[in-house]
Amino acid sequence: MKTSKLLISLLLLLTVSSSVVQASMKEKVTVKGVVTDTGKKPIAGVVVTDGANFTQTDEKGRYSLLSDLCQSKFVYLSVPAEYKAKIKDALPFGYYAPLNKTQQINQHNFVLERRTAPTDDFVFIAISDPQVKNEKQLDRFRTETLPDLEATLGSLGGQEIYGMMLGDIVWDAMQLFAPYKESIAKLNLTMYHTIGNHDFDLQYAALNNTPTADEWAEHVFEANFGPTDYSFNVGKAHIISMKDIDYYGQKKYEERFTPAQLEWLKKDLSYVAPGTLVLLNLHAPVANHSHNGDGNARNAAQLFEILNAYQTHIFAGHTHYYENRVVSPNIYEHNIGAACGAWWAGEVNRCGAPNGYLLLNVKGDQVSWQYKATGQPLDYQFRIYKPGEFQSQPEFLVANIWDYDPAWTLKYYEDGVEKKGVLESFDDEDQAFITMNKGKGTGYHTYHLFRVRPSHQAQQAEVVATNRFGQSFRQKVVLKP
Repeated sequence: MKTSKLLISLLLLLTVSSSVVQASMKEKVTVKGVVTDTGKKPIAGVVVTDGANFTQTDEKGRYSLLSDLCQSKFVYLSVPAEYKAKIKDALPFGYYAPLNKTQQINQHNFVLERRTAPTDDFVFIAISDPQVKNEKQLDRFRTETLPDLEATLGSLGGQEIYGMMLGDIVWDAMQLFAPYKESIAKLNLTMYHTIGNHDFDLQYAALNNTPTADEWAEHVFEANFGPTDYSFNVGKAHIISMKDIDYYGQKKYEERFTPAQLEWLKKDLSYVAPGTLVLLNLHAPVANHSHNGDGNARNAAQLFEILNAYQTHIFAGHTHYYENRVVSPNIYEHNIGAACGAWWAGEVNRCGAPNGYLLLNVKGDQVSWQYKATGQPLDYQFRIYKPGEFQSQPEFLVANIWDYDPAWTLKYYEDGVEKKGVLESFDDEDQAFITMNKGKGTGYHTYHLFRVRPSHQAQQAEVVATNRFGQSFRQKVVLKP
């Protein structure tokens, strides 16, 4: 009797296992195609991925992958530096294609435009969190952020320009993707996109958390902007965008990378020479210290280990405050201020940094950067509060220097005479944010505040802040009329 039961159990187990294997095999399809230039010449060595597996095109431009459609929804290219993707209405296209599970063989050919000359120098613009939830907020993005961005683009004198929207394009309002795209269509740049926690369809969980692969939370974002983990190359830079929001549905999520994503990144970088300049774009930051690192991706240490062989700059949003962090000699994180500031409540972020975006100048494998405050001149890089204006520091002159990092130097003058070593850093809640928030603080302390107690006889004070690139910014205030 026991033997019969054991045999029956084994048969049932084998039947179930066979069904699982067959079901899994049904989701696997062959994906193949040819990559050519606009002159129909095959391009060899192009990196092709389905978001899990990788290959390269052969000498005839051919590629082939076996893709599991439970985890892969696209096949796409890491566009080589000698080529560029097609552009329409400021959006790149033609470098990815959706996969179809009803076809056992998915044939997708790609055509890339060959550059007429190498482009080692370009401008990269990182913008975080427009986070529009209604037409009123979208109108502020249209009438405040975009005109400022257009003016900046016009000042860049014909340089090649790439933008990266670092997530939370909308605020759970999937219907606003279309008008958002219309609003950026005439910008003179190529705009790529990173997914944020508010860009998921809240009805569903992310693909990696979904029992059925027919409905998943990234689907609307992907329909508008393509895959969530991808890379491309410009000049000597390798540019990556990744999802670091593990989404469970109904606004529940964790800031982290899945193990599969970290494997994808390892494979992607295996085609990139060590020491290369890497620009990694995320939504959630990975290295903040303020606010106890709240909002950081949980498994950042694994990320740093993968990136350690490269000269990496990480760009992130999510927090609605500004914080630079030197992770290691070759890894630097820019958690930039949001385009919407503190959720369109006014003109500043939680840390007092103005609404704005980051300009990165890339020359070969060297970078320099500067924050651009919306509606302000480019040299507006800090704010001064005179004694009595910063309520928690009534006797102090306070400077909020949002793009500060340890390589900056600060000087303080009274009536034209330098007072060395008197500016001290401190952490506190920014006064401009408190004032904007109708006098109420929220408890967030920023680290980019500096203070000095002016002399009683001083009539005028000046702060000169010089960034790591030798650019000096100065502001004077009258202490006594």
